[in-house]
Amino acid sequence: MMVLTRAAAHFAQFVEDHTDSLLGTAYLLTRDRQAAEELVQDTLVALYPQWSRVSAAQSPIAYVRRSLINRYLNQQRRGSATELVTNQLPDQLAGPDFARRIDDRDQLRRILSTLPPRQRAAVVLRYFHDLSDQQVAETMGCRATTVRSLISRALSTLRGDAALTGHDGRSDQQGATR
Repeated sequence: MMVLTRAAAHFAQFVEDHTDSLLGTAYLLTRDRQAAEELVQDTLVALYPQWSRVSAAQSPIAYVRRSLINRYLNQQRRGSATELVTNQLPDQLAGPDFARRIDDRDQLRRILSTLPPRQRAAVVLRYFHDLSDQQVAETMGCRATTVRSLISRALSTLRGDAALTGHDGRSDQQGATR
């Protein structure tokens, strides 16, 4: 029987408690389930050797989320991340209106995919994780004014896209609003 050290046990508990949230963030950023899983795994593997520092942070989940965002943005800058566009949605869909939830998630994925990586990261942190502008700034390593600018540009882009599409996400033949 294997006995875990205190740090390893804390790490294992953290992974168990926060994987779903981290996967959700990664999926919104990458728009691909496998890429999201890989991003979360790579982030956790990179942080494990320094887990005592991570767990000593004021908010370990914020520390890990920032590391995940930085890793994602670095992959985008390097161009080494390959993008796989897929029609598959996450397996964990359930609820009273299954078709509506699929449509909503697909529409969210499509909308977020139109944004540049830094804008997408700011929107995900602000609206998916409900962080304040200051918390988003700390996570992304920039100023709150930069976050507000990124979100403002993202929302402007999204509003422009909404003006060209109907409620179901399909463009009219003339490209006008329905």
